[in-house]
Amino acid sequence: MLLAKSITFDEEEIGQAVVPVPMSGARASDESGFIDRLKAGEEAAFETMIDRYSGDVYAVLYRLTEDPDEAADLTQDTFLRALRAIKGFRGDSELKTWLIRIAINESRNRFRWWKRRKRSETLSLDAAFGDTDVTVGDTIADRSISPEQAALDHEREAALQNALLEIPAVYREALVLCDIEGLSYEETAAALGCGMGTVKSRISRGREELRRRLTDL
Repeated sequence: MLLAKSITFDEEEIGQAVVPVPMSGARASDESGFIDRLKAGEEAAFETMIDRYSGDVYAVLYRLTEDPDEAADLTQDTFLRALRAIKGFRGDSELKTWLIRIAINESRNRFRWWKRRKRSETLSLDAAFGDTDVTVGDTIADRSISPEQAALDHEREAALQNALLEIPAVYREALVLCDIEGLSYEETAAALGCGMGTVKSRISRGREELRRRLTDL
């Protein structure tokens, strides 16, 4: 079966897609039967999977590439790969987490990560790190609310984006999934295919890498 449903995003949908939406309890309760339908090759079930999860997958890929066209292309590749691999899905993680893991592998295989020079907004200085109250801005310098600081704040935002692009991929992946997309440590570990201790270590070291690169701001 070919991928019959085209995955496209207009500007409004792109804005919505970068905001993660948690799976409802009802959705979780019927996931087992839904997966059985996917494994049976039911085309309607596959199209439903695209409707449910393409926004979440796109959001991760957009954060990792900061290119809407490439993110959409990789989203298409992710669901094509999922179609071929669904019969091997064991249910060790949620379907969404499994799809995100495929998406990350697809983006790695492209060898295009974080290479482009034209970037959109990636991470706000007001974004919190995980479940803590510490924001990204707290890791830099004290901020001023005076109008004169507007240009400087913009420069600091750009510096933060560049710093996130420069840190090693293994740290960037963990930060994007956990600190930006809001996955739990367990979900991040499942998506990256590593232990939770490794995830915590990567996040800690990734945050330190960001702080080190931003010490002069």
